[in-house]
Amino acid sequence: MTARLQLALDFIDMHRALKAAEEAVAGGVHVLEIGTPLLKAEGLDAVRALRAKFPKHEIVCDAKTMDAGRIELETAAKAGASIATVLGVASDSTIEECVEAGRNYGIRVLVDLLGCEDPVARAQFAASVGAYAVNVHCPIDDQVRGKNPLDTLRAVRAAVSIPVTVAGGITARTAPEVVAAGADVVIVGGAITKAQDAEAATRELLTAMETGVAGKSEVAERGTSEADIRRIFSEVSTPNVSDAMHRAPCWSGLLVTAPGIRAVGRAVTVRTMPGDWAKPVEAIDECRPGDVLVIDSGGVPPAVWGELATNSARNRELAGVVVLGAIRDTADIQEMDFPVFAQAVCSHAGEPKGFGEINVALRVDGIACHPGDWIVADDDGVMVVPQAKAVEIANRAMYCLEAENRIRAEITRQEQTLAQVADLYKWEKQVVSGDAERP
Repeated sequence: MTARLQLALDFIDMHRALKAAEEAVAGGVHVLEIGTPLLKAEGLDAVRALRAKFPKHEIVCDAKTMDAGRIELETAAKAGASIATVLGVASDSTIEECVEAGRNYGIRVLVDLLGCEDPVARAQFAASVGAYAVNVHCPIDDQVRGKNPLDTLRAVRAAVSIPVTVAGGITARTAPEVVAAGADVVIVGGAITKAQDAEAATRELLTAMETGVAGKSEVAERGTSEADIRRIFSEVSTPNVSDAMHRAPCWSGLLVTAPGIRAVGRAVTVRTMPGDWAKPVEAIDECRPGDVLVIDSGGVPPAVWGELATNSARNRELAGVVVLGAIRDTADIQEMDFPVFAQAVCSHAGEPKGFGEINVALRVDGIACHPGDWIVADDDGVMVVPQAKAVEIANRAMYCLEAENRIRAEITRQEQTLAQVADLYKWEKQVVSGDAERP
């Protein structure tokens, strides 16, 4: 049997979900899923709306039931769902109750193995009590840390005979491998819903699944290696990185030696006194190609960096320099087309007295920077990404970029404003009386 394609509509606005579903159905998608965020935002009206729009399609209500299985399955069925999900970490009795309710109300039960310590054993239990299928699910918060569902999929496929669905960052490039590992249903979200043309993205996925040949995808693969991190940080903007870090602040208001110039690399740090350029110049010798030199010189003149130091850094193949202090020779630096970001410009430098330290922890304007942290710098500012979270933040930043690309396409094609596409009026924070007085 050829694997089928299921679209996870993980939106929080029904109008955006319906538009993506229309495009995907035109591309040939087999199953439509009311994602949990959409179900929480819109309730079972989301199921009703999708059923009315697509009466012949299977519709999954991703309720992720943990309790009250009978009533949740009953209401999902009456709203028009073909399938509803219950979490594998729910109690045995809840799963059994969901299966029994499914029989009574004509809705199939999909047991999601998300979070199960022993997914194989839980899949076998689900099969034994009459579940329709089990879902091997690698959640987004694991995906951005470099995980994927393939090993678990193979183990579960070998252990049960009921259908196995799989979800977890699948794209047209990885879909053939997922099908080969035994998936009966391939669940895809972002690879379709974040594509500027969801219909074309759906066709690309189906072709890859049917032929076994990896296809193309607008959505980037999740990165795990040093090279992946550098590639992703070079493609996203500092606003994307900030969004990925829960709107974390940057070093802002810096002079950029050339508009549009960027710097991405690991930090080599320097602390020195204003005007004392000895340690900044010596630190160049401590850098590897691709590093970014970060110099804290107190944010004020005299300069600790200039044209000769820039020449030296360029010869050493640094990715850039961030001076939290003053620089000079800016015209010469601009001609070199080398990324230098600085807080101040002046004509005078100090003496190379050698005060300061190399590769020490810095904290400037409340932002910490340690040796080995990742630096992403562009016209909007300089972001510092802790090295321990670099894989996660890089992947989340790419996720933010891809989401923006889809919204931009919707604004353009539908000739709507951002407020209309994002439904801002609906999602404005509602202040409850008395909240303003609470600490």
